[in-house]
Amino acid sequence: MNWTLAQLEAFVMAVNHGSFSAAARKLGRAQSRVSTAIAHLEADLGFTLFNRNGKLPTLTKDGQDMFVQAQAILEQCQRLQSRAMTISKGEEVALQVAIDEAVPINAFELFFSRLAHHYPDLKLTIINGSQEDIARWVDNEKVDLGILFHVSPLPHSLEFMSIGQFKYSLIVSSEHPLANIHAPSINDLNQYRQFVIRDRVGNHQAKALSMNHWYIDSYYYMTALVIRGLGWALVPEHIVNSQWYFDDVKELSTENIPYPLLVEMGVVNRRDRAYGPIMEWMFSEIESMFQDNVNKT
Repeated sequence: MNWTLAQLEAFVMAVNHGSFSAAARKLGRAQSRVSTAIAHLEADLGFTLFNRNGKLPTLTKDGQDMFVQAQAILEQCQRLQSRAMTISKGEEVALQVAIDEAVPINAFELFFSRLAHHYPDLKLTIINGSQEDIARWVDNEKVDLGILFHVSPLPHSLEFMSIGQFKYSLIVSSEHPLANIHAPSINDLNQYRQFVIRDRVGNHQAKALSMNHWYIDSYYYMTALVIRGLGWALVPEHIVNSQWYFDDVKELSTENIPYPLLVEMGVVNRRDRAYGPIMEWMFSEIESMFQDNVNKT
């Protein structure tokens, strides 16, 4: 077979963007070149990848199977290219890290202390955001590394490394009417205002359980409003157990809440982005730091 990476790229891009013309725009090529590349790929493989009878091309059954394989090949090529660039590149001078403001603060204070000790000359920028903010910044190469809660699908260009799971806690103030109900039902919760997390630009938000709800982009500010008795919220348990809020909120049972209350935390970077020895150290340190926490529990 004589298929090429350029043909696989055209094929995968057409699937991801829904049409040959959209793939051509994304690749910066003429549509005819994309159509020809996919036609040559089909000829080299010996079977049809797309049904072309409708307004837009759709994958055949064989095409669906090949899409998974083609995508995996391109991802591996990106990693190979990234590794080659890393080998030829020296130590980083500056790095930008985006971190969800709700991740365990103490753990990452320790991480950044170790980073400062090992690489005292590194120029580091740290910014905060929600998952959607951070994923967008990493994807657009505004930041090199993102640390976030993984609550919705990430762009395919990003590599995600899981470092742990955290549970959501249901909290109210001790004076709130719900405080007298150990395990409130959905009907109970629906009678009162809920604070719901969302990204800063408002494109994505968590699912609201109460008809009466406010969207807020910070778990900490949500918790502060809960303490004021203005409503209830679901927030990561380590925030509830922190020294700032532990004595000021009441945690209720979540046994009647119908959807999963575990959230995965991890690190994201661009799959095709080369990184040097400091980024290598950061990945290794974060992974071992949270593995140590798991082993101690």
